[in-house]
Amino acid sequence: MTDTNSSRPRAILFMGDMVIVARQLRLITEAHRRGYAPLLVVTPDTDPGELAACRADAAHPLSLLADVVNVAEPKVDLVVPAIQPLLRRYDVRGVLCIGDFFVEPVGMVAACLNLPGAGAGASRTSRNKLLQRTTVPHLSPDFRVVTPEERPGFSTDGISFPVVVKPVGRFSSLGVRQVKTPEELPAILATYPEDETVLVESRVVGPEFSVEALTQNGEVIWAGVTGKATNESTGIFFTEMGHSSPALLPEESVKALLDANAEVLRRIGFGDGITHAEFRLSEGRAVLMEVATRLPGDGITFLWHLATGQPLEPVMIDLALGEPTSYPAPRRRAYQVYLEHPYGSLRDVTSTGAPASWVSVDNNWPVFEPVAADAPPRDHAVLVTQRPGTVLGPQTDSEARSVSVIFDTPLDAPVEGLAERFTAAVTISVAEETAADEAEAGRVLADAGSRS
Repeated sequence: MTDTNSSRPRAILFMGDMVIVARQLRLITEAHRRGYAPLLVVTPDTDPGELAACRADAAHPLSLLADVVNVAEPKVDLVVPAIQPLLRRYDVRGVLCIGDFFVEPVGMVAACLNLPGAGAGASRTSRNKLLQRTTVPHLSPDFRVVTPEERPGFSTDGISFPVVVKPVGRFSSLGVRQVKTPEELPAILATYPEDETVLVESRVVGPEFSVEALTQNGEVIWAGVTGKATNESTGIFFTEMGHSSPALLPEESVKALLDANAEVLRRIGFGDGITHAEFRLSEGRAVLMEVATRLPGDGITFLWHLATGQPLEPVMIDLALGEPTSYPAPRRRAYQVYLEHPYGSLRDVTSTGAPASWVSVDNNWPVFEPVAADAPPRDHAVLVTQRPGTVLGPQTDSEARSVSVIFDTPLDAPVEGLAERFTAAVTISVAEETAADEAEAGRVLADAGSRS
């Protein structure tokens, strides 16, 4: 596992906590298959005992990890010193981000090592919505910046309601709230931490989509549009409750999204890798919600695997190593649908269809097997992303969801009734709520209802 220019083992450096790494284990196995030592940087969000158990289990892909480094926080100033021993022991040929937290450190380290990557500027911009708005204002909603100091006297003059309040540096819809009247805004602003800057944006009306793109040397070599379903119509939250890859859209709408995405990537100076950008289509115009220089969340990578017949992870390795690569067009359509759940302490999830996988318990996701393009609709997995005993309540953000079903169909097949059919095969059992659980769920729902 050495090259002719160095006695150090060749390696690929991954950064991401185990909850996300467990979803993309093919990255680890693919690096090892190619003769690279997989290295991993994690934070205290990764339980050291669980990670050690996975590494000690020869059947688990994390047993292939050659080295692991812990950092207190995923910050450049902490990551760069922590990886110095790895850089002395290994010949690092690629750097890859797995998840949101390490986007900026990965971009900076790749730039420092003169390796393919997003680029330091693009990585920084993708972690801050205000920088994105400033970079592509013509593709952004109308917005106002509210710093902590400006909150008490913030004026709503000239702002058209409803609006959406967004923290500039969070992700997964965390902290995103809809506000319908000026009178409600001060109370919402007061809920954010004292040091957090937020955006107050005009509410863009229209369906939401994401664009996943593969870029090499600044050129988009593949891009696909994923459709979104959210729970925004029932309250103040914007939790994603479903994905479809590729989205079922007219060609002109697909073109508008792909063109806007290409311009965003060009303006932020993105170099190499995978990106995940979220847009809304409003009267034919693509409006940027945010762009992330990382792989998509939830099960979207697996949706594209089922849709195209090929996994994304090997291509991500190619891009990180600077090797020529490509990815095929979709020949099926794949879906992920999140279930509404009862409130209470999660006891069990059973399925009469595809087996239920407790991915947060096993730290391992099921292996997805694409089927023939013309095969009948098929459910591939039931994913449980909470642990037994977790108290389920309102699905206020991505971290509050619990169970989803992944299925696919022929590309042009009707989908009506399929989501209901596959989700009906799943039963979520909870223990009876305590008084405290009921009070908290009632408080959140009342809060949502008062502003919906």
